[in-house]
Amino acid sequence: MEKTAPRVAIAVMVFLPLAFLGLFFLWPTLRIIGLGFSGTAAGLGSGGSAGFGGALREMFGRTRTWTTLFWTLEMGLLGTIFSVFLGVAGAWVLYGLRIPGRRVWRTLTGVPFVLPSVVVGVAFQNLLGPGAPLGFLGLSESRAAIILAMVFFNFSLVARIVGNAWMRLDPRPAQAARALGASPARAFLTVTLPRLGPAIFAAASLVFLYCITSYGLIRVLGGVKITTLEVEIYLETASYLNLSGAAVLSILQILIVLAALGINGIARARFERAGALRTVPPRRVRPEDTFALVLTGFGILLVAMPLIFMVVASLRLAGRWTLANYRALGQPGIVAQLPGTAWAAWGYSLQVALLSCVISLVMGLSVALVVSRRVPPNSRWRGAQELFDMLFSSPQGVSAVTVGFGMLITLQAPPLSLPANAAFLAAAQAVVAVPLVLRSVLPTLRAINPHLREAAATLGANRLQSFVTVELPILARVSGVGAGFAFAISLGEFGATSFLARPLEPTLPVAIFALSSRPSAQAQGVSAAASVVLALTCALVMFVAENGFAAATRDPQRGLPKKRRTRT
Repeated sequence: MEKTAPRVAIAVMVFLPLAFLGLFFLWPTLRIIGLGFSGTAAGLGSGGSAGFGGALREMFGRTRTWTTLFWTLEMGLLGTIFSVFLGVAGAWVLYGLRIPGRRVWRTLTGVPFVLPSVVVGVAFQNLLGPGAPLGFLGLSESRAAIILAMVFFNFSLVARIVGNAWMRLDPRPAQAARALGASPARAFLTVTLPRLGPAIFAAASLVFLYCITSYGLIRVLGGVKITTLEVEIYLETASYLNLSGAAVLSILQILIVLAALGINGIARARFERAGALRTVPPRRVRPEDTFALVLTGFGILLVAMPLIFMVVASLRLAGRWTLANYRALGQPGIVAQLPGTAWAAWGYSLQVALLSCVISLVMGLSVALVVSRRVPPNSRWRGAQELFDMLFSSPQGVSAVTVGFGMLITLQAPPLSLPANAAFLAAAQAVVAVPLVLRSVLPTLRAINPHLREAAATLGANRLQSFVTVELPILARVSGVGAGFAFAISLGEFGATSFLARPLEPTLPVAIFALSSRPSAQAQGVSAAASVVLALTCALVMFVAENGFAAATRDPQRGLPKKRRTRT
Protein backbone atom coordinates (compact mmCIF):
# COMPACT_ATOMS: atom_id res chain seq x y z
CA MET A 1 0.00 0.00 0.00
CA GLU A 2 2.84 2.39 0.87
CA LYS A 3 4.42 1.76 -2.55
CA THR A 4 1.16 1.86 -4.48
CA ALA A 5 -0.08 5.27 -3.25
CA PRO A 6 2.91 7.29 -4.59
CA ARG A 7 2.63 5.52 -7.94
CA VAL A 8 -1.05 6.33 -8.17
CA ALA A 9 -0.34 9.96 -7.26
CA ILE A 10 2.38 10.23 -9.91
CA ALA A 11 0.09 8.62 -12.49
CA VAL A 12 -2.63 11.17 -11.70
CA MET A 13 -0.13 14.06 -11.90
CA VAL A 14 0.96 12.81 -15.32
CA PHE A 15 -2.28 11.79 -17.01
CA LEU A 16 -4.59 14.55 -15.71
CA PRO A 17 -2.46 17.41 -17.14
CA LEU A 18 -1.90 15.41 -20.35
CA ALA A 19 -5.65 14.97 -20.77
CA PHE A 20 -6.18 18.72 -20.20
CA LEU A 21 -3.43 19.70 -22.62
CA GLY A 22 -4.56 17.22 -25.25
CA LEU A 23 -8.21 18.30 -25.13
CA PHE A 24 -7.80 22.07 -24.89
CA PHE A 25 -4.55 22.68 -26.77
CA LEU A 26 -3.00 19.84 -28.78
CA TRP A 27 -6.19 18.64 -30.47
CA PRO A 28 -7.37 22.19 -31.42
CA THR A 29 -3.89 23.07 -32.70
CA LEU A 30 -3.66 19.91 -34.81
CA ARG A 31 -7.19 20.59 -36.07
CA ILE A 32 -6.08 24.05 -37.21
CA ILE A 33 -3.11 22.57 -39.08
CA GLY A 34 -5.31 19.93 -40.71
CA LEU A 35 -7.95 22.48 -41.63
CA GLY A 36 -5.32 24.76 -43.15
CA PHE A 37 -4.12 22.01 -45.50
CA SER A 38 -7.46 20.36 -46.22
CA GLY A 39 -9.50 23.51 -46.73
CA THR A 40 -12.64 21.97 -45.22
CA ALA A 41 -14.48 22.39 -41.92
CA ALA A 42 -17.23 19.92 -41.21
CA GLY A 43 -20.25 21.33 -39.44
CA LEU A 44 -19.23 24.98 -39.71
CA GLY A 45 -19.13 27.52 -42.46
CA SER A 46 -15.75 26.97 -44.08
CA GLY A 47 -15.44 29.19 -47.07
CA GLY A 48 -12.34 29.04 -49.19
CA SER A 49 -11.23 26.38 -51.66
CA ALA A 50 -11.84 22.73 -50.91
CA GLY A 51 -9.25 20.02 -51.46
CA PHE A 52 -5.77 19.45 -50.14
CA GLY A 53 -3.83 22.70 -50.15
CA GLY A 54 -6.75 24.65 -51.59
CA ALA A 55 -6.93 27.08 -48.68
CA LEU A 56 -3.16 27.58 -48.80
CA ARG A 57 -3.24 28.49 -52.48
CA GLU A 58 -6.21 30.80 -52.03
CA MET A 59 -4.86 32.68 -49.02
CA PHE A 60 -1.34 33.11 -50.35
CA GLY A 61 -2.77 34.22 -53.67
CA ARG A 62 -4.42 37.22 -51.98
CA THR A 63 -2.71 40.59 -51.85
CA ARG A 64 -4.39 41.20 -48.48
CA THR A 65 -2.57 38.21 -46.95
CA TRP A 66 0.85 39.53 -47.96
CA THR A 67 -0.09 43.05 -46.82
CA THR A 68 -1.19 41.67 -43.45
CA LEU A 69 2.03 39.68 -43.10
CA PHE A 70 4.11 42.74 -44.04
CA TRP A 71 2.29 44.97 -41.53
CA THR A 72 2.67 42.34 -38.79
CA LEU A 73 6.43 42.01 -39.33
CA GLU A 74 6.93 45.74 -39.94
CA MET A 75 5.20 46.84 -36.74
CA GLY A 76 6.86 44.01 -34.80
CA LEU A 77 10.33 45.01 -36.03
CA LEU A 78 9.79 48.74 -35.50
CA GLY A 79 8.31 48.16 -32.06
CA THR A 80 11.32 46.00 -31.20
CA ILE A 81 13.88 48.49 -32.50
CA PHE A 82 12.44 51.46 -30.63
CA SER A 83 11.87 49.41 -27.46
CA VAL A 84 15.49 48.23 -27.50
CA PHE A 85 16.77 51.74 -28.26
CA LEU A 86 14.90 53.30 -25.33
CA GLY A 87 15.32 50.23 -23.11
CA VAL A 88 19.13 50.20 -23.35
CA ALA A 89 19.17 53.89 -22.40
CA GLY A 90 16.79 53.09 -19.54
CA ALA A 91 19.08 50.30 -18.35
CA TRP A 92 22.02 52.72 -18.42
CA VAL A 93 20.17 55.25 -16.25
CA LEU A 94 17.92 53.15 -14.00
CA TYR A 95 20.43 50.39 -13.24
CA GLY A 96 23.83 52.00 -13.73
CA LEU A 97 23.50 55.52 -12.29
CA ARG A 98 22.78 56.92 -8.85
CA ILE A 99 19.79 59.17 -9.52
CA PRO A 100 17.22 60.48 -7.03
CA GLY A 101 14.19 58.19 -6.70
CA ARG A 102 15.76 55.39 -8.75
CA ARG A 103 13.47 52.74 -7.19
CA VAL A 104 10.39 54.88 -7.81
CA TRP A 105 11.26 55.32 -11.49
CA ARG A 106 11.86 51.59 -11.84
CA THR A 107 8.46 50.89 -10.31
CA LEU A 108 6.75 53.38 -12.62
CA THR A 109 8.31 51.89 -15.74
CA GLY A 110 7.21 48.44 -14.55
CA VAL A 111 3.52 49.44 -14.48
CA PRO A 112 2.85 48.14 -18.05
CA PHE A 113 3.51 44.59 -16.83
CA VAL A 114 0.23 44.61 -14.90
CA LEU A 115 -1.98 46.08 -17.63
CA PRO A 116 -4.09 44.11 -20.11
CA SER A 117 -3.53 45.09 -23.73
CA VAL A 118 -7.09 46.36 -24.19
CA VAL A 119 -6.57 48.78 -21.27
CA VAL A 120 -3.40 50.13 -22.88
CA GLY A 121 -5.28 50.55 -26.14
CA VAL A 122 -7.94 52.63 -24.38
CA ALA A 123 -5.22 54.67 -22.63
CA PHE A 124 -3.56 55.59 -25.95
CA GLN A 125 -6.96 56.25 -27.47
CA ASN A 126 -7.56 58.87 -24.79
CA LEU A 127 -4.16 60.38 -25.54
CA LEU A 128 -4.01 60.31 -29.35
CA GLY A 129 -7.64 59.98 -30.51
CA PRO A 130 -9.81 62.74 -31.98
CA GLY A 131 -10.38 65.48 -29.40
CA ALA A 132 -7.67 64.02 -27.12
CA PRO A 133 -4.75 66.17 -25.87
CA LEU A 134 -2.46 64.95 -28.66
CA GLY A 135 -5.21 64.40 -31.23
CA PHE A 136 -3.80 67.23 -33.36
CA LEU A 137 -0.88 64.93 -34.31
CA GLY A 138 -3.26 62.90 -36.48
CA LEU A 139 -2.10 59.54 -35.12
CA SER A 140 -5.58 58.11 -34.50
CA GLU A 141 -5.95 54.64 -36.07
CA SER A 142 -2.37 54.70 -37.34
CA ARG A 143 0.53 52.27 -37.22
CA ALA A 144 2.57 54.92 -35.41
CA ALA A 145 0.11 54.88 -32.49
CA ILE A 146 0.30 51.09 -32.34
CA ILE A 147 4.11 51.14 -32.36
CA LEU A 148 4.12 53.71 -29.54
CA ALA A 149 1.82 51.42 -27.53
CA MET A 150 4.18 48.50 -28.20
CA VAL A 151 7.10 50.55 -26.89
CA PHE A 152 4.98 51.45 -23.86
CA PHE A 153 4.66 47.75 -23.06
CA ASN A 154 8.23 46.69 -23.74
CA PHE A 155 10.45 49.62 -22.71
CA SER A 156 10.68 48.45 -19.10
CA LEU A 157 11.16 44.80 -20.16
CA VAL A 158 14.29 45.66 -22.13
CA ALA A 159 15.53 47.96 -19.36
CA ARG A 160 15.09 45.22 -16.77
CA ILE A 161 16.81 42.45 -18.74
CA VAL A 162 19.70 44.59 -19.99
CA GLY A 163 19.98 46.46 -16.67
CA ASN A 164 20.40 43.27 -14.65
CA ALA A 165 23.14 42.17 -17.06
CA TRP A 166 24.79 45.61 -16.96
CA MET A 167 24.97 45.54 -13.17
CA ARG A 168 27.02 42.35 -13.38
CA LEU A 169 29.50 43.51 -15.97
CA ASP A 170 33.10 43.89 -14.84
CA PRO A 171 33.78 47.64 -15.31
CA ARG A 172 37.55 47.22 -15.64
CA PRO A 173 37.69 46.62 -19.44
CA ALA A 174 35.77 49.86 -20.08
CA GLN A 175 37.97 51.70 -17.57
CA ALA A 176 41.05 50.40 -19.35
CA ALA A 177 39.71 51.64 -22.68
CA ARG A 178 39.11 55.08 -21.17
CA ALA A 179 42.63 55.10 -19.72
CA LEU A 180 44.02 54.39 -23.20
CA GLY A 181 42.30 57.50 -24.55
CA ALA A 182 38.94 56.21 -25.77
CA SER A 183 35.99 58.57 -25.45
CA PRO A 184 33.02 57.50 -23.32
CA ALA A 185 30.98 56.82 -26.47
CA ARG A 186 33.74 54.77 -28.07
CA ALA A 187 34.37 52.80 -24.88
CA PHE A 188 30.65 52.00 -24.70
CA LEU A 189 30.35 50.99 -28.38
CA THR A 190 33.53 48.94 -28.57
CA VAL A 191 33.75 47.40 -25.08
CA THR A 192 30.48 47.53 -23.14
CA LEU A 193 27.91 47.08 -25.90
CA PRO A 194 29.41 43.84 -27.36
CA ARG A 195 29.43 42.30 -23.87
CA LEU A 196 25.77 43.26 -23.44
CA GLY A 197 24.97 41.74 -26.83
CA PRO A 198 23.51 38.42 -25.56
CA ALA A 199 21.23 40.23 -23.08
CA ILE A 200 20.08 42.76 -25.70
CA PHE A 201 19.45 40.01 -28.24
CA ALA A 202 17.48 37.96 -25.71
CA ALA A 203 15.36 41.00 -24.81
CA ALA A 204 14.84 41.93 -28.48
CA SER A 205 13.61 38.47 -29.49
CA LEU A 206 11.17 38.43 -26.58
CA VAL A 207 9.91 41.93 -27.42
CA PHE A 208 9.40 40.94 -31.07
CA LEU A 209 7.30 37.99 -29.90
CA TYR A 210 5.14 40.27 -27.76
CA CYS A 211 4.78 42.83 -30.55
CA ILE A 212 3.56 40.44 -33.23
CA THR A 213 0.96 39.00 -30.83
CA SER A 214 -0.44 42.35 -29.62
CA TYR A 215 -4.03 41.52 -30.51
CA GLY A 216 -5.78 43.90 -28.10
CA LEU A 217 -3.69 46.91 -29.15
CA ILE A 218 -4.46 46.37 -32.83
CA ARG A 219 -8.20 45.90 -32.28
CA VAL A 220 -8.53 49.09 -30.20
CA LEU A 221 -6.01 51.39 -31.91
CA GLY A 222 -6.07 50.06 -35.47
CA GLY A 223 -9.79 50.44 -36.09
CA VAL A 224 -10.83 49.02 -39.47
CA LYS A 225 -7.77 50.39 -41.29
CA ILE A 226 -4.95 48.29 -39.83
CA THR A 227 -4.77 44.55 -39.53
CA THR A 228 -2.25 41.94 -38.42
CA LEU A 229 -2.24 38.17 -38.58
CA GLU A 230 -4.11 37.87 -35.28
CA VAL A 231 -6.78 40.39 -36.26
CA GLU A 232 -7.13 38.79 -39.67
CA ILE A 233 -7.66 35.37 -38.06
CA TYR A 234 -10.52 36.86 -36.06
CA LEU A 235 -12.04 38.61 -39.09
CA GLU A 236 -11.82 35.52 -41.31
CA THR A 237 -13.61 33.56 -38.58
CA ALA A 238 -16.19 35.94 -37.17
CA SER A 239 -16.94 38.18 -40.16
CA TYR A 240 -16.31 36.07 -43.28
CA LEU A 241 -16.83 32.52 -41.85
CA ASN A 242 -13.72 31.47 -43.78
CA LEU A 243 -12.41 28.97 -41.24
CA SER A 244 -9.95 27.32 -43.63
CA GLY A 245 -8.43 30.71 -44.44
CA ALA A 246 -8.18 31.55 -40.74
CA ALA A 247 -6.45 28.20 -40.21
CA VAL A 248 -3.85 29.04 -42.86
CA LEU A 249 -3.11 32.35 -41.16
CA SER A 250 -2.91 30.58 -37.79
CA ILE A 251 -0.32 28.16 -39.18
CA LEU A 252 1.69 31.08 -40.53
CA GLN A 253 1.56 32.83 -37.17
CA ILE A 254 2.56 29.66 -35.30
CA LEU A 255 5.65 29.35 -37.50
CA ILE A 256 6.66 32.97 -36.89
CA VAL A 257 6.11 32.70 -33.13
CA LEU A 258 8.05 29.42 -32.93
CA ALA A 259 10.95 31.03 -34.83
CA ALA A 260 10.95 33.96 -32.39
CA LEU A 261 10.87 31.57 -29.42
CA GLY A 262 13.74 29.55 -30.86
CA ILE A 263 15.87 32.67 -31.33
CA ASN A 264 14.98 33.80 -27.80
CA GLY A 265 16.00 30.42 -26.39
CA ILE A 266 19.41 30.58 -28.10
CA ALA A 267 19.97 34.18 -27.02
CA ARG A 268 18.86 33.47 -23.45
CA ALA A 269 21.24 30.51 -23.20
CA ARG A 270 24.14 32.69 -24.35
CA PHE A 271 23.06 35.43 -21.97
CA GLU A 272 23.00 33.03 -19.01
CA ARG A 273 26.42 31.63 -19.91
CA ALA A 274 27.86 35.13 -20.19
CA GLY A 275 26.51 36.22 -16.79
CA ALA A 276 28.95 37.18 -14.04
CA LEU A 277 28.56 36.66 -10.33
CA ARG A 278 29.49 40.13 -9.17
CA THR A 279 27.26 43.16 -8.85
CA VAL A 280 28.63 46.58 -9.74
CA PRO A 281 27.19 49.45 -7.66
CA PRO A 282 25.72 52.40 -9.56
CA ARG A 283 27.96 55.38 -10.19
CA ARG A 284 27.40 59.12 -10.12
CA VAL A 285 25.90 60.96 -13.06
CA ARG A 286 28.45 62.39 -15.52
CA PRO A 287 28.07 64.80 -18.47
CA GLU A 288 28.35 61.92 -20.96
CA ASP A 289 25.14 60.47 -19.49
CA THR A 290 22.98 63.35 -20.79
CA PHE A 291 21.77 61.59 -23.94
CA ALA A 292 20.78 58.46 -22.01
CA LEU A 293 18.99 60.61 -19.41
CA VAL A 294 16.98 62.36 -22.14
CA LEU A 295 15.96 59.07 -23.76
CA THR A 296 15.01 57.59 -20.40
CA GLY A 297 12.96 60.65 -19.59
CA PHE A 298 11.10 60.21 -22.87
CA GLY A 299 10.48 56.54 -22.02
CA ILE A 300 9.09 57.44 -18.58
CA LEU A 301 6.90 60.13 -20.16
CA LEU A 302 5.65 57.58 -22.70
CA VAL A 303 4.62 55.30 -19.84
CA ALA A 304 3.04 57.99 -17.66
CA MET A 305 1.10 60.15 -20.15
CA PRO A 306 -1.40 57.57 -21.50
CA LEU A 307 -2.24 56.39 -17.99
CA ILE A 308 -2.72 59.93 -16.68
CA PHE A 309 -5.03 60.93 -19.51
CA MET A 310 -6.99 57.69 -19.22
CA VAL A 311 -7.72 58.49 -15.59
CA VAL A 312 -8.57 62.08 -16.56
CA ALA A 313 -10.95 60.84 -19.28
CA SER A 314 -12.67 58.57 -16.76
CA LEU A 315 -13.36 61.60 -14.53
CA ARG A 316 -14.69 63.98 -17.20
CA LEU A 317 -17.94 64.14 -19.14
CA ALA A 318 -19.27 66.97 -21.28
CA GLY A 319 -16.31 69.15 -20.34
CA ARG A 320 -16.71 68.91 -16.57
CA TRP A 321 -15.26 66.84 -13.74
CA THR A 322 -17.63 64.15 -12.57
CA LEU A 323 -17.98 60.57 -11.34
CA ALA A 324 -20.80 59.94 -13.81
CA ASN A 325 -18.67 57.53 -15.86
CA TYR A 326 -18.08 55.34 -12.83
CA ARG A 327 -21.76 55.46 -11.88
CA ALA A 328 -22.59 54.44 -15.45
CA LEU A 329 -20.69 51.19 -14.90
CA GLY A 330 -23.84 50.00 -13.14
CA GLN A 331 -26.20 51.02 -15.97
CA PRO A 332 -27.21 48.31 -18.49
CA GLY A 333 -27.27 48.80 -22.24
CA ILE A 334 -24.90 51.75 -22.59
CA VAL A 335 -24.10 50.31 -26.02
CA ALA A 336 -25.93 47.62 -27.91
CA GLN A 337 -22.95 45.27 -27.72
CA LEU A 338 -23.06 45.40 -23.91
CA PRO A 339 -26.56 44.30 -22.82
CA GLY A 340 -25.66 44.06 -19.13
CA THR A 341 -23.66 46.34 -16.87
CA ALA A 342 -19.90 46.77 -16.81
CA TRP A 343 -19.92 45.74 -13.13
CA ALA A 344 -21.61 42.49 -14.14
CA ALA A 345 -18.87 41.94 -16.74
CA TRP A 346 -16.26 42.66 -14.05
CA GLY A 347 -17.88 40.12 -11.72
CA TYR A 348 -18.01 37.54 -14.50
CA SER A 349 -14.32 38.21 -15.26
CA LEU A 350 -13.45 37.58 -11.62
CA GLN A 351 -15.42 34.32 -11.68
CA VAL A 352 -13.72 33.10 -14.84
CA ALA A 353 -10.27 34.22 -13.63
CA LEU A 354 -10.77 32.39 -10.33
CA LEU A 355 -11.71 29.17 -12.12
CA SER A 356 -8.79 29.61 -14.50
CA CYS A 357 -6.48 30.18 -11.55
CA VAL A 358 -7.58 26.91 -9.92
CA ILE A 359 -7.16 24.95 -13.16
CA SER A 360 -3.78 26.55 -13.89
CA LEU A 361 -2.56 25.87 -10.38
CA VAL A 362 -3.61 22.21 -10.37
CA MET A 363 -2.10 21.53 -13.79
CA GLY A 364 1.03 23.63 -13.30
CA LEU A 365 1.86 22.17 -9.87
CA SER A 366 1.28 18.61 -11.09
CA VAL A 367 3.67 19.13 -14.01
CA ALA A 368 6.23 20.90 -11.81
CA LEU A 369 6.24 18.07 -9.26
CA VAL A 370 6.79 15.49 -11.99
CA VAL A 371 9.47 17.45 -13.82
CA SER A 372 11.35 18.41 -10.62
CA ARG A 373 11.76 14.77 -9.49
CA ARG A 374 15.45 13.93 -9.36
CA VAL A 375 16.39 11.00 -11.59
CA PRO A 376 19.79 9.65 -12.68
CA PRO A 377 21.31 11.65 -15.57
CA ASN A 378 21.36 8.68 -17.95
CA SER A 379 17.95 7.37 -16.96
CA ARG A 380 15.22 7.01 -19.60
CA TRP A 381 12.98 9.03 -17.29
CA ARG A 382 15.17 12.10 -17.73
CA GLY A 383 14.16 12.29 -21.40
CA ALA A 384 10.51 11.75 -20.42
CA GLN A 385 10.74 14.64 -17.96
CA GLU A 386 12.21 16.94 -20.58
CA LEU A 387 9.48 15.97 -23.06
CA PHE A 388 6.82 16.57 -20.40
CA ASP A 389 8.25 20.01 -19.63
CA MET A 390 8.46 20.89 -23.33
CA LEU A 391 4.85 19.84 -23.96
CA PHE A 392 3.49 22.12 -21.25
CA SER A 393 5.70 24.98 -22.34
CA SER A 394 4.46 24.66 -25.94
CA PRO A 395 1.39 26.95 -25.45
CA GLN A 396 3.92 29.79 -25.28
CA GLY A 397 4.54 29.15 -28.98
CA VAL A 398 0.90 29.72 -29.93
CA SER A 399 -0.89 33.02 -29.46
CA ALA A 400 -4.07 33.30 -27.42
CA VAL A 401 -6.02 34.18 -30.57
CA THR A 402 -4.96 30.91 -32.21
CA VAL A 403 -5.86 29.01 -29.03
CA GLY A 404 -9.33 30.55 -29.03
CA PHE A 405 -9.85 29.87 -32.72
CA GLY A 406 -8.75 26.25 -32.33
CA MET A 407 -11.13 25.70 -29.42
CA LEU A 408 -13.96 27.34 -31.37
CA ILE A 409 -13.69 25.01 -34.39
CA THR A 410 -12.92 21.91 -32.33
CA LEU A 411 -14.73 21.98 -28.99
CA GLN A 412 -17.72 24.15 -29.81
CA ALA A 413 -18.50 22.26 -33.00
CA PRO A 414 -20.05 18.79 -33.36
CA PRO A 415 -19.61 16.21 -31.99
CA LEU A 416 -18.66 17.88 -28.67
CA SER A 417 -20.39 21.28 -28.91
CA LEU A 418 -19.25 22.31 -25.41
CA PRO A 419 -21.15 25.33 -24.04
CA ALA A 420 -19.34 28.66 -23.84
CA ASN A 421 -19.79 28.96 -20.10
CA ALA A 422 -17.45 30.22 -17.38
CA ALA A 423 -15.72 26.84 -17.05
CA PHE A 424 -15.02 26.69 -20.79
CA LEU A 425 -13.58 30.22 -20.84
CA ALA A 426 -11.51 29.39 -17.76
CA ALA A 427 -10.04 26.35 -19.50
CA ALA A 428 -9.07 28.48 -22.52
CA GLN A 429 -7.42 31.07 -20.29
CA ALA A 430 -5.70 28.32 -18.28
CA VAL A 431 -4.00 27.07 -21.45
CA VAL A 432 -2.28 30.46 -21.65
CA ALA A 433 -1.55 30.65 -17.90
CA VAL A 434 -0.25 27.11 -17.17
CA PRO A 435 3.24 27.72 -18.66
CA LEU A 436 3.56 30.82 -16.47
CA VAL A 437 2.63 28.87 -13.33
CA LEU A 438 5.09 26.14 -14.31
CA ARG A 439 7.95 28.60 -14.84
CA SER A 440 7.15 30.33 -11.52
CA VAL A 441 7.12 27.18 -9.42
CA LEU A 442 9.67 24.89 -11.07
CA PRO A 443 12.91 26.77 -10.20
CA THR A 444 12.03 26.81 -6.50
CA LEU A 445 11.18 23.10 -6.45
CA ARG A 446 14.45 22.28 -8.21
CA ALA A 447 16.33 24.39 -5.65
CA ILE A 448 15.23 22.20 -2.72
CA ASN A 449 18.23 20.51 -1.20
CA PRO A 450 17.95 16.74 -1.92
CA HIS A 451 19.73 16.00 1.37
CA LEU A 452 16.56 17.12 3.16
CA ARG A 453 14.58 14.29 1.56
CA GLU A 454 17.39 11.86 2.36
CA ALA A 455 17.44 13.01 5.98
CA ALA A 456 13.68 12.54 6.24
CA ALA A 457 13.99 9.02 4.81
CA THR A 458 16.81 8.22 7.22
CA LEU A 459 14.59 9.22 10.12
CA GLY A 460 11.96 6.74 8.93
CA ALA A 461 9.63 8.94 6.91
CA ASN A 462 7.92 7.38 3.90
CA ARG A 463 7.50 9.25 0.60
CA LEU A 464 4.25 10.88 1.61
CA GLN A 465 5.61 12.01 4.98
CA SER A 466 8.77 13.28 3.32
CA PHE A 467 6.71 15.26 0.83
CA VAL A 468 4.51 16.77 3.56
CA THR A 469 7.51 17.68 5.73
CA VAL A 470 10.03 18.86 3.15
CA GLU A 471 8.27 20.05 -0.01
CA LEU A 472 4.75 20.99 0.96
CA PRO A 473 5.70 24.12 3.03
CA ILE A 474 7.72 25.51 0.13
CA LEU A 475 5.11 24.46 -2.41
CA ALA A 476 2.37 26.20 -0.45
CA ARG A 477 4.28 29.51 -0.56
CA VAL A 478 5.26 29.45 -4.23
CA SER A 479 1.80 28.25 -5.21
CA GLY A 480 0.40 31.58 -4.08
CA VAL A 481 2.84 33.28 -6.41
CA GLY A 482 1.81 31.17 -9.41
CA ALA A 483 -1.86 31.60 -8.55
CA GLY A 484 -1.49 35.38 -8.45
CA PHE A 485 0.14 35.52 -11.86
CA ALA A 486 -2.41 33.12 -13.36
CA PHE A 487 -5.31 35.12 -11.91
CA ALA A 488 -3.98 38.43 -13.26
CA ILE A 489 -3.25 37.00 -16.72
CA SER A 490 -6.71 35.43 -16.94
CA LEU A 491 -8.43 38.59 -15.71
CA GLY A 492 -7.04 40.66 -18.56
CA GLU A 493 -7.06 38.00 -21.29
CA PHE A 494 -8.72 39.24 -24.48
CA GLY A 495 -7.41 37.20 -27.44
CA ALA A 496 -8.98 33.78 -26.84
CA THR A 497 -11.92 35.26 -24.93
CA SER A 498 -12.98 37.42 -27.89
CA PHE A 499 -13.70 34.18 -29.80
CA LEU A 500 -15.35 32.23 -27.03
CA ALA A 501 -17.28 34.66 -24.76
CA ARG A 502 -21.05 34.70 -25.22
CA PRO A 503 -22.55 38.05 -26.26
CA LEU A 504 -24.84 38.08 -23.22
CA GLU A 505 -21.95 37.28 -20.82
CA PRO A 506 -18.89 39.29 -21.84
CA THR A 507 -15.80 39.56 -19.70
CA LEU A 508 -14.66 43.05 -18.73
CA PRO A 509 -11.93 43.25 -21.46
CA VAL A 510 -14.56 42.32 -24.07
CA ALA A 511 -16.94 44.93 -22.60
CA ILE A 512 -14.20 47.57 -22.67
CA PHE A 513 -13.55 46.89 -26.34
CA ALA A 514 -17.28 47.14 -27.11
CA LEU A 515 -17.45 50.48 -25.30
CA SER A 516 -14.25 51.89 -26.83
CA SER A 517 -15.41 51.10 -30.38
CA ARG A 518 -18.47 53.37 -29.98
CA PRO A 519 -18.00 57.06 -30.97
CA SER A 520 -20.30 58.52 -28.28
CA ALA A 521 -18.72 60.56 -25.47
CA GLN A 522 -20.52 58.54 -22.82
CA ALA A 523 -19.28 55.21 -24.18
CA GLN A 524 -15.72 56.52 -24.36
CA GLY A 525 -15.87 57.85 -20.81
CA VAL A 526 -17.31 54.61 -19.45
CA SER A 527 -14.65 52.58 -21.33
CA ALA A 528 -11.97 54.71 -19.63
CA ALA A 529 -13.61 54.17 -16.22
CA ALA A 530 -13.89 50.40 -16.81
CA SER A 531 -10.24 50.34 -17.92
CA VAL A 532 -9.19 52.07 -14.71
CA VAL A 533 -11.13 49.49 -12.67
CA LEU A 534 -9.55 46.58 -14.56
CA ALA A 535 -6.07 48.12 -14.34
CA LEU A 536 -6.37 48.65 -10.57
CA THR A 537 -7.64 45.09 -10.08
CA CYS A 538 -4.75 43.60 -12.07
CA ALA A 539 -2.27 45.91 -10.31
CA LEU A 540 -3.49 44.78 -6.89
CA VAL A 541 -3.24 41.11 -7.81
CA MET A 542 0.21 41.53 -9.36
CA PHE A 543 1.42 43.55 -6.38
CA VAL A 544 0.51 40.72 -4.04
CA ALA A 545 2.06 38.18 -6.42
CA GLU A 546 5.30 40.14 -6.86
CA ASN A 547 5.74 40.56 -3.11
CA GLY A 548 4.96 36.92 -2.57
CA PHE A 549 7.49 36.01 -5.23
CA ALA A 550 10.17 38.10 -3.59
CA ALA A 551 9.47 36.50 -0.21
CA ALA A 552 9.30 33.00 -1.67
CA THR A 553 12.53 33.22 -3.58
CA ARG A 554 14.61 35.06 -1.02
CA ASP A 555 15.51 31.76 0.62
CA PRO A 556 14.24 28.55 -1.05
CA GLN A 557 14.71 26.59 2.19
CA ARG A 558 13.05 29.12 4.40
CA GLY A 559 9.90 27.88 6.06
CA LEU A 560 11.02 24.28 6.33
CA PRO A 561 10.35 22.66 9.71
CA LYS A 562 13.25 22.94 12.10
CA LYS A 563 15.03 19.84 13.26
CA ARG A 564 13.36 18.46 16.32
CA ARG A 565 15.34 17.54 19.36
CA THR A 566 14.63 14.13 20.78
CA ARG A 567 14.76 13.26 24.44
CA THR A 568 17.33 10.82 25.64
